[in-house]
Amino acid sequence: MVNVRDLDPSASPLDYYGAELRRLREAAGLKQGQLGSIVFCGASLIGQIETARKVPTRDFSERVDAALGTGGVFSRLVGLVLRSQLPPWFQAYAEMEARATYISSFQAQLVDGLLQTEGYARALLGVRGDEGLDGKVAARIERQRIMDRSEPPLMWVVLSEAVLHQEIGGREVMRNQLAHLLDLRNREWVKVQILPFEVGAHAGLMGSFNLLRFDGDPDLVYTEDFVQGHMTANPQAVREGSLRYDHLQAAALSVEGSAALIARVMEERYGQHPGPDGRALA
Repeated sequence: MVNVRDLDPSASPLDYYGAELRRLREAAGLKQGQLGSIVFCGASLIGQIETARKVPTRDFSERVDAALGTGGVFSRLVGLVLRSQLPPWFQAYAEMEARATYISSFQAQLVDGLLQTEGYARALLGVRGDEGLDGKVAARIERQRIMDRSEPPLMWVVLSEAVLHQEIGGREVMRNQLAHLLDLRNREWVKVQILPFEVGAHAGLMGSFNLLRFDGDPDLVYTEDFVQGHMTANPQAVREGSLRYDHLQAAALSVEGSAALIARVMEERYGQHPGPDGRALA
């Protein structure tokens, strides 16, 4: 049984969530194990969330709302909780990203976070250890909810061909990630282009960057180094970023040609290949 400890609800969104879960569970006359049975989890998970030792998922929050009849309290709170799991220096960008009407992204090494599968994100975020990994992954997947809105931002992504070959998480994870990129062709508001190796020197050699455009607010350009991110509305920086992005789009393969390259790399590099015994190897 998880030891009960007092939480300061004002300490963080996670602490507030845990305190509210305990309060409303007890008000409903349920023990941790009883609530766990209703929402299909163990008493230990309920206890860990109530003591802010575990980050709740959106699915868990929706099930708890239904079980306790809260009118969506936890489904609303979980967004704040997951946002708080992002690095502090990234949270301001995530807030602006959620408000943007047009997102332009150039990625030199990795799939853009808004387009990552859970497996790819888990492998990437777990490079330096598993501590807090579930919360980090859940926060990244939560960011992607903006793509499911009734009016999502228009997103145009240019990926270096290197992204397709940099194996993150193993062959199966990469195959699923590239398949996801191909599935995005069914989304009217998402376009993916690949910048092929054969282009040689190009306008993105300085590194990855994003451009955010808004209705009624100044455009932003966002870059990262190995310590933190940098976001600016400086007109000269935005102009330079926009010019570089235009050059990258022009040099990249068409959307259709990009999909063909993604499919080819997916099959040739990460596809099913027969082993010595004749059976397929993943």
